[in-house]
Amino acid sequence: MLTFDTPQGPVTVTPQRLAIAGWAGRDQAGVQHHIEELAELGVKPPSSVPLFYRASAQLLTQAENVEMLGGEGSGEAEVCLVSDADGRLWVSLASDHTDRKLEAVGVAESKQLCAKPIATQAWALDEIIKHWDALELGSEIEEGGHSVTYQQGTLKELLDVDTLLAKLPENLRQGASLAPNTLLLCGTVPAIGGIRPGACFSMTLHDPVLNRRLSHRYHVIELEVAQ
Repeated sequence: MLTFDTPQGPVTVTPQRLAIAGWAGRDQAGVQHHIEELAELGVKPPSSVPLFYRASAQLLTQAENVEMLGGEGSGEAEVCLVSDADGRLWVSLASDHTDRKLEAVGVAESKQLCAKPIATQAWALDEIIKHWDALELGSEIEEGGHSVTYQQGTLKELLDVDTLLAKLPENLRQGASLAPNTLLLCGTVPAIGGIRPGACFSMTLHDPVLNRRLSHRYHVIELEVAQ
């Protein structure tokens, strides 16, 4: 069960389905950049764009300390659409933390291996949909004892909500919207300086129009890989 603080009060959701939109950039040049970025790590290009990777809803966590196997994983800040039990859509912030070593073997498998940290705050989608493109998505990682900017962009770089919902597979939708108790990670912006791990990952979603911010920070506890 996940609980979100919202301007309307607490919202509780028991996730039943989790999907991750991959290759969801609005600008095809940006999509190709991300494909090439991952190709350097040995990841095969997608068969079509966008792709909706399924993952266990049990991977979602609001914990600040997250255990991960080995040290080859890295986070990706993403807007997360949350459909509650009544089908109302909320916007939160999540990290598609992925094992990059396994990603070269299979993208879907690498996503399933890692927990998906998610913020404890959310906004109603109908409050921000008119200025969706202005929202600013960013992240920082810890390197050499310092926080450095890892991602920075706006949602104008990613597919808009209506386009994503229209492309959803039938098992994730109800009518023209996201099925109740379903969470959808909506894509990410490129990493600055290349994809790489960090022991601490911080992410933010800034709304410059309504002057507010969603944020979440988590520490990775690396588990030893037995040989």
